Amino acid sequence: MARGARPARGDAGAALKERYDAVVVGAGPNGLAAAITLAREGLGVCLVEAQPEIGGGARSLPLTLPGFVHDLCSAVHPLGAGSPFLRDLPLAEHGLVWIHPPIPLAHPLDDGPAARLERGMEATAAGLGSDAGAYCGLLGPLAGKWGELAEVVLGPPSFPAHPLALARFLRRGLASAETLAGRFEGEPGRALVAGNAAHSGLRLDRRPTGGVALLLLLAAHEVGWPVARGGSGRLVEALAAHFASLGGEIVTGFRVGALAELPAARAVLLDVTPRQLLAMAGSSLPGRYRLRLAAWRYGPGAFKLDWALSEPIPWRDPACAEAGTVHLGGTMAEVARAEEDVWRGRAPERPFVLLSQPSRFDSRRAPAGRHTAWAYCHVPPGAEVDMTERVEDQVERFAPGFRDTVLARSALGPRELERRNENHVGGSIDGGLQDLRQTLARPVPGLDPYATPLEGVYLCSSSTPPGSGVHGMCGFHAARSALRRSFGGKGA
Repeated sequence: MARGARPARGDAGAALKERYDAVVVGAGPNGLAAAITLAREGLGVCLVEAQPEIGGGARSLPLTLPGFVHDLCSAVHPLGAGSPFLRDLPLAEHGLVWIHPPIPLAHPLDDGPAARLERGMEATAAGLGSDAGAYCGLLGPLAGKWGELAEVVLGPPSFPAHPLALARFLRRGLASAETLAGRFEGEPGRALVAGNAAHSGLRLDRRPTGGVALLLLLAAHEVGWPVARGGSGRLVEALAAHFASLGGEIVTGFRVGALAELPAARAVLLDVTPRQLLAMAGSSLPGRYRLRLAAWRYGPGAFKLDWALSEPIPWRDPACAEAGTVHLGGTMAEVARAEEDVWRGRAPERPFVLLSQPSRFDSRRAPAGRHTAWAYCHVPPGAEVDMTERVEDQVERFAPGFRDTVLARSALGPRELERRNENHVGGSIDGGLQDLRQTLARPVPGLDPYATPLEGVYLCSSSTPPGSGVHGMCGFHAARSALRRSFGGKGA
């Protein structure tokens, strides 16, 4: 359990006081961000969590063998390293250390060397041969603008503080991945776009998959794709420790079935998705708002594998051994086909696999000489299919002999992921589909997407802007909304 968390004994509700200034429900990164933002203003804040431990999708657990540390969901953190909120916190004082692999990402191909997303834009472009100019033309106008762009892309829906930076991004980012990849003649450049765009969970012919690819590519050059030393749970521990230093209180093992079960507070912030808000608030919500929440669409499910390994993955291409993240799916056409299969309700025979190998760069993840690896692929929501063999076939395709290194494995399908984190509805890890419509109106159209029709009740989850990712910005913006509305503008 993270520092600052107080375990509940017996009836967890008995551990709560009768009244707080604010109560935050859900101790994932966004709930922690909301709680910290409120506590920094001197408010009495309690953070309650249904699970025995805090962290939501950013937990680290011993899923296979003793001594092996595995990240339950999120593992690589470009948006964490580039988050305006997290950047301003003294998390290093509480033990957080970012580790940057030599290469953020490799995308191996059957014919020719792997495409490499390097820290340097020019180094990445050099590996693309005749497409070097196209790559620099795509990313160059945004170089050095991460600070401005992050404030806009990771900000609330409002008039942008940096309209020029936003305009430069949207010129390309509103396109589909297939349109963006049309800039490249060779497969390496097209594969880099495809793999990054596929993080969205959308079909690659849909907007704004080009924007997702563009943001992740730029992040690699501007802030990197780091992992947290010791596991993603270390980020959560640092957040919890900072919250505790501000006088905050955390109670675990307290499941909120209805808002009436919470102690009195001037503000209640919910790190939950629309489905849980409907269950908690029920008929107290206006009918039209209920209908809009009920129409909220969730993304595809995830099938997650963790491995305890006897040695590093034996990649055919040495560049993959230097990469923190490896995209396994082959050509852009193959990646697009796999994601389209998911949207047609089929589990792909050759899935697109996102793989992380943190123990290559972080010895705290496994016993001496041993290693861990983490991977997932998309499947239809709630699918019961076991994708273990298909995922491992994709690893073996680019790393012959991989299966011989496996000491133990953990497989978590969509239903198990949802059981471990109720926000992962149907195994969707994004808080709700992020197509163009649900990006612009998240979760419902409105000037303040964090406020609900109930006085003093706010949403602070990834179902609000800016959406998915371990960046804490949803919680930060929701807390600022609460400060304006419920606390007379204090600190907002």
